[in-house]
Amino acid sequence: MVFTSAMSAAGFPFVLVPVAALILLSVALRPRNVETVAPRRLAALRATLAVGAFAVTTVEVLGALQLLTAPAFGLAWLLFLAVAAAAAGWRRRADATARKAEVPARVPVEGAGASSPDSPHSISPGPAGVLAEPSGTRVATVTVGPDRPSTPSGPDRPLAGGWRDAASAFWRTASRGERLLAGTVAGLLLVELLIALLAAPNNYDSQTYHLPKVERWVAQGDLTFWATAIHRQVTIPPGAEYLLLHLRLLTDGDALHHLVQWAAGLVCLLAAARVTAQLGGGRRAQLLTVFLLASTPMVTLQATSTQTDLVCAAWVLCAGTLALDGLRRRAHLGDLLVLGAATGLTAVTKTSGLLAVGPLLVLWGVGQLRRPATHRRTPVAGITRTVGASVLVLLVAAAVVGPFLGRVYAEFGHALGPERLRESVPMERHDPPSVLVNALRIAHTALDTPLAPLREVSAEAIIGVAGLIGVDPQDRAITFGREIFPVASWYPDEDRVAFPLAGALALIGAVAALRRPARVSPGAAGALRGYALVVVVAVVLHTAMIKWQPWGNRLILYALAASVPLAGLWLDALFRRSGQLGFRVRDRRGGPAGSDGRRPVAAGLAVTVLATCALAGVLSVSYGFPRRLVGTGSVFTTSDWESRFVRRPQWADEYRWAADAVRAADARRIGLSQRNDDWEYPWWLLLRDADGTPPELLALQSVLDDRPPADPASVDAILCVGSRKICTDLLPAGWRLEFRSYVGYALPEQR
Repeated sequence: MVFTSAMSAAGFPFVLVPVAALILLSVALRPRNVETVAPRRLAALRATLAVGAFAVTTVEVLGALQLLTAPAFGLAWLLFLAVAAAAAGWRRRADATARKAEVPARVPVEGAGASSPDSPHSISPGPAGVLAEPSGTRVATVTVGPDRPSTPSGPDRPLAGGWRDAASAFWRTASRGERLLAGTVAGLLLVELLIALLAAPNNYDSQTYHLPKVERWVAQGDLTFWATAIHRQVTIPPGAEYLLLHLRLLTDGDALHHLVQWAAGLVCLLAAARVTAQLGGGRRAQLLTVFLLASTPMVTLQATSTQTDLVCAAWVLCAGTLALDGLRRRAHLGDLLVLGAATGLTAVTKTSGLLAVGPLLVLWGVGQLRRPATHRRTPVAGITRTVGASVLVLLVAAAVVGPFLGRVYAEFGHALGPERLRESVPMERHDPPSVLVNALRIAHTALDTPLAPLREVSAEAIIGVAGLIGVDPQDRAITFGREIFPVASWYPDEDRVAFPLAGALALIGAVAALRRPARVSPGAAGALRGYALVVVVAVVLHTAMIKWQPWGNRLILYALAASVPLAGLWLDALFRRSGQLGFRVRDRRGGPAGSDGRRPVAAGLAVTVLATCALAGVLSVSYGFPRRLVGTGSVFTTSDWESRFVRRPQWADEYRWAADAVRAADARRIGLSQRNDDWEYPWWLLLRDADGTPPELLALQSVLDDRPPADPASVDAILCVGSRKICTDLLPAGWRLEFRSYVGYALPEQR
């Protein structure tokens, strides 16, 4: 019986190949424009998109060739690594040649703040520090603080040295408050990494369809759809599972599966910090943004999960930062390719993310149209170029997501899947009253707190408003399944936990950015207002398109991640005006650089909120569900098998009991009787051969019209989950059934 997370010794080194390729591409894809905001972060995000697009494309190509095998994937990554190494080497040689041709120039310190309208200082790239790049040229000592931008960092700086210089500059110049913010974020990331490595995958949806589809691909060697009673195994976009497939094949297990979401969380932090810098935020604003996002319980819990929402949020934020680049300069071919990759990766991971990416692309297109014409081009030429660039972005996105959509269309006659899927999650009513009620319910669930009276009063108010405008708050056309509003969502569960603090701050930041953007970010008021408008449109589209559901908080995570930079900028502006509470830096005389101490009450309240955010993040990683650091069910005290059943501990022995009976009968072809929400993944673990060969599992029910289920008489054994009656109806004559509370098995009498 094989159900451990042990990794293949031969495959472990290959896990480092994508990491090495990412590092090399971060060198190769550094922006050449020395005025680029946060160039090293941009290079890292470009490299991430390149690696993600390669991973998805590799699965599609090898799947079409029926080569979803470890040797094929290992060879593909080695070839990719060689290309990345060649690209990095070429870039370093090109940079060395460019340095030799440069004429040294001294730039006076006083001129660092002067800039043209297209200079990065017009939207403040942010000072040197842990989250911003150090100056490429230093000719004098510059005091670097939360409101003092540094000069841009060009490509002539070595990548490793640049990060070391940035960390050193941060430590020398940061205030106690900034160090505390950075330390809290680093601590959370390290604890999440520890949990991700120690805990076994135990997300509910992953047991039902995320991980079973990965095992099915491994078993059949291609991406062809199969007969199944769980339609989500074939209809839900598989982008995140494609990434898991690489780890599954290279390690021959699931021990590293959580690292996909953990890495996605890291990408979210990098991209959110860069968005903040692009919108005029200095080091402090970027730290506040990263802190708010990293301490949000939904983020801390999903960072150790095999869910897909954090991966989607990462691609959306990548699209966001690339779109903002389009407000500053004309996009070149490389910009279009990575923007298209971000769009395609969002679509192939979670189509709801397109509700944010779509408006971001519109913002990018408007920015491109507004760029001044060069080389005496006519306005028509500028429009033609923008249209052509937009088409290329969409073509790249289609290349990433197109193969999956093609299979879905061929199977169901619709690119969005079967009718049951199109009617279960999307809104079926779009009249303003229904959308308003749906938005109020989503907001209520997202902003829920432990204060039960507040939850009950606000829910009654929403139900009352719904009655006044003639909308049933439990209408199935605007409510998922048979769920009933309201539900408590404050507790730290990865599928439901609310985000009242980050959500409220993001809402305040959006209002401030729309009303008085110049007060929030004086140097980037236009870009800030445009980005805030995009975020608001994305949230409105989400509430108009997605039904309310108890676990809807994770579905809107991408919008929250995109909106947190607005909160960070607003908090930074508040502290800037107050000059209070440990966020001051020291000037050259060693004295505190503060203001006249205005708004101390507001600043004190903001610090209290930040402290509460830190507490929420720490409690989530410590006591969160279903993976926690301490207490009952701790990753240190719970066995691998038991941790997989933390949500349903009573099922653990039943699955093992049934699997042992089937293995003892030497059954090879095994039929599955299960319903749409039952757990399939444990069977793939329990029934694997000692050499890792997957079992032959055949569905005895199928929701795919063109893929009939297996004949029960053609299998050697039947495993039943959920319903004894359904299983009994499937039994061939002469078979005996053994069934406990949730799991059973059936064998022919002769076995």
